[in-house]
Formats: sequence, C-alpha cells, structure tokens
Amino acid sequence: MTTYKMLAIDLDDTLLNSQLQISERNKEYIQRAREAGVHVTLATGRMYCSALRYARELELNLPLITYQGALVKEAVSGETLLHRPVPLDLAGQVIDRAKTLGYHVNVYVDDNLYVEKLTPEAETYQRISGITAHPVGDLLKFLHRPPTKVLVVGGIKELDDLEQEMKHWFGNTLHITKSKPHFLEFSHPEATKGHALDTLARRWGLTPHQVIAIGDAPNDLEMLAYAGLGVVVENAKSQVKEKADYVTSSNDQDGVAEVIAKFILGSEG
Repeated sequence: MTTYKMLAIDLDDTLLNSQLQISERNKEYIQRAREAGVHVTLATGRMYCSALRYARELELNLPLITYQGALVKEAVSGETLLHRPVPLDLAGQVIDRAKTLGYHVNVYVDDNLYVEKLTPEAETYQRISGITAHPVGDLLKFLHRPPTKVLVVGGIKELDDLEQEMKHWFGNTLHITKSKPHFLEFSHPEATKGHALDTLARRWGLTPHQVIAIGDAPNDLEMLAYAGLGVVVENAKSQVKEKADYVTSSNDQDGVAEVIAKFILGSEG
C-alpha cells in the first residue's frame, strides 16, 4: 500500500503534452492512482473554468487548485473553498506600471478574463487557455473589485527585469512568479500552490509527507517544497529541477504516469 495519499499535478508543460492534451497513458495511471485510494487534483495557474474541462476529462471530483492557489473550488459542485484575490489598490499599481511600459495585461474577475483590447498576446492566450478574453478598454477604469490575479505578457528578458523591479516594490505584499517564460503573474501573497495544497491536505487529515506534487515552472516551487515528494518533469527549467526530489520523464513522455507507477503503484509502469 502506498504511503502517498494525495497527488497534485500541474497542467501546462507537466500533465499536458505539447498539443495541450492528456495522453491516454497518463489518464490510465491517474485512474489507477485514484483506485488505489489517492486523492488526485490539479494545481494550475490557469483559470478555474480553463482547468475544469481537464478535470472533467479525468473524471476528478475533488477541489481544484487554480490561479496559482488563489482560488480552490470543487470540480463537481462548484463550491468555493478558498479565494484570495489581489488587493484592489495593489492590482491598480501593477496594471499602471505594466501599461506604462507597454505590456499586455490580463485581469481575472469572477473567473472571467478581461483585457484592454484584443492584442496578438490576448489571442495567443485565448488559444492556449481555451477561454474568451473580454475587451473592456482602460483596465484601471474598469476594475472596481479585487481581481483574482493579474498577468503581464511580454518578452522573456523584459519580464525577467520587470519581475525583479516588481519584487523590489511589492515583494512583501504580492506573490510574483512566472508560470511560463512569457507570463509574469501577480497574486495575493498567500495565493500559492503550496498554501492551497496545505489547505486540501489538512482537509483530508494528511501530512506533507503523504503528498506528491508534480510541476515544471517557477510557480510550482512552493508546492514542490511543501510536498513530501516534489517531482519535476524533464522539460522543466534547470532552476526548478534543482529543487526537485525526483526528475521524471517529460510532459511528452508520460512523466506523470511514470511517477504514479514508481511511487504509488510500486512498479516501473
């Protein structure tokens, strides 16, 4: 019998392959993990509505960790268990700085995506996420409630520089991370996958040592640190791999199935 009772899996570049699909082998092994009594959930920076279709494909019936952990919501009933939005004044400051520098900005309110206008960046994001972006003009005038998340799209080097600047000003008041090289994300300081994972583990009476987390990106670091077994896929960046307890095969080589076979089912799959 496995000592692990919970498995949290990132979506993009981890569970999803390069075609943004879940392989049949990964589906099979996730089902086998569930049959072995393991709580399986998704832990993603994606919107809840974007993650939900994958949860339904896997027939998951547990709360999903979305928006980096800012929103934890039941996959079946839609009940919200946890919501930590960005304070409105801080969201406004982030948007203002990003707009001044000419970056495309996404804001998320009530699980809807809002943009100033439909830019090429917005169209690319729509394609990746499968979600429609709503153009609303000036985001600072539009935003009257705390958003669940703010996301800035830009070049890799430019966003690396912006990340350092923003961490200097907001490092103690916001959680700032990258989910993809071109996506810089701003959320509530406690809106991390690690905090959300702890919330669910406690809900089921589990300790961190009973949890496996699988990811690939800087926004996974908190949950990798929290879990008893922090796993990254082979295609992860080197700075993320350095924090892993185990490196599995890539997202295009069924790395999730490999982890389940080895650490939950006790076989090499």
